[in-house]
Amino acid sequence: MHTLTTAEDFAPDWAAIGVVILGVTAFAVGQGLTYPLIALILESRGVSSTMSGLNASVFALGLASSTLMIGTLTRRMRGDRLIIASLCGVSVALATFSVFDQLWVWFAARFLLGFCTSIIYTVSEAWLNTACPDRIRGRVSGAYSAGMCAGFAAGPLAIPLIGIEGGFAFALTAAYVALVAFASVMLGRYAKTKPEASQAGGLVTFVKLAPILTLMVLAFGFSDIAAISMIPLYFVERGYSTNFAAFVVTMVALPTAIAQPFVGWLLDRVSRPVVAVSGSLIAALAFLALPLMTSQAGLLVAVSILGAASFSLYTASLTLLGERFRGGLLVSGSAVFALSYAIGSAFGSGATGATMDLVSIDAGPVFTGLLMLVFTFVFAVNLLGIRQRN
Repeated sequence: MHTLTTAEDFAPDWAAIGVVILGVTAFAVGQGLTYPLIALILESRGVSSTMSGLNASVFALGLASSTLMIGTLTRRMRGDRLIIASLCGVSVALATFSVFDQLWVWFAARFLLGFCTSIIYTVSEAWLNTACPDRIRGRVSGAYSAGMCAGFAAGPLAIPLIGIEGGFAFALTAAYVALVAFASVMLGRYAKTKPEASQAGGLVTFVKLAPILTLMVLAFGFSDIAAISMIPLYFVERGYSTNFAAFVVTMVALPTAIAQPFVGWLLDRVSRPVVAVSGSLIAALAFLALPLMTSQAGLLVAVSILGAASFSLYTASLTLLGERFRGGLLVSGSAVFALSYAIGSAFGSGATGATMDLVSIDAGPVFTGLLMLVFTFVFAVNLLGIRQRN
């Protein structure tokens, strides 16, 4: 049995939960540093925007490759060991950036970085749900999401301190990730649970069993990338300073991290589908409100609400995944989440940018808000369907 009709209650495996949350938070700091660092270094070396974009695409190819191979990987290596091996792979990739200057080597290292990153998040999320009883699942998912958001927000702050020259930043981050791997090994010795292997054909099976959960993560990917990548450009085009536009990114990330534990608390106290629908609706309304606002304070409040509400879709999806599935489908579901986010974010950045270019600047957030309203309607209809069946 993979799907559940009743929730199980057991003592939380705090060691496993600690490994996952602390590990992902620490790893997110490294990721938050690495993403802008690679772009800045390539730009400083005169690498064209096209080649820089291709390098980022290779990272996405690595993400997709390991996601599609997750069944084979988890059957050949136990999940907790696979996480450690992937952390070591990330450390090797980062060390490669610090040692070699050749662009083709950076392409290979970027692929390895994406390949290992997807494994870390996919298996970690499955392990988190395996180790967590349903009565606290929302709060634990909220803590996980908060750690991830805070890590991504904190990473770029280190760039002014360590600089981008000489490969020192990559070497330091490689050592840091290796230390995270070592700490995970030590703490993981006390864990009572382990993530299970994904079943053959698990990705397709999960999509058939949980199309709405899949769509929820796709909607999150669409709105998240619009908020992070396109909204700053939107403010610059409206005449605001680049410093204000950069501050907008912080005002998306930090309130989002702060809000997720509260979202998790709600997920354990009220209907989880209602929380998901509410988050989608609030995000849609916040996008639609942006063109109507003129004060900087009002705009910052809107983007803060937008970010927190959008990310609540992911926190709710992760909670519902653990509530409804067990065994190998937890890993398959986490892998589907990774693919759904990638598809949603790719569509979000492309469609929002094209709308702003072809129609108007204000059409970007309006288009995103209207599409999120469509997603909200689909989620609400699904919720009504669940209630009718029960």
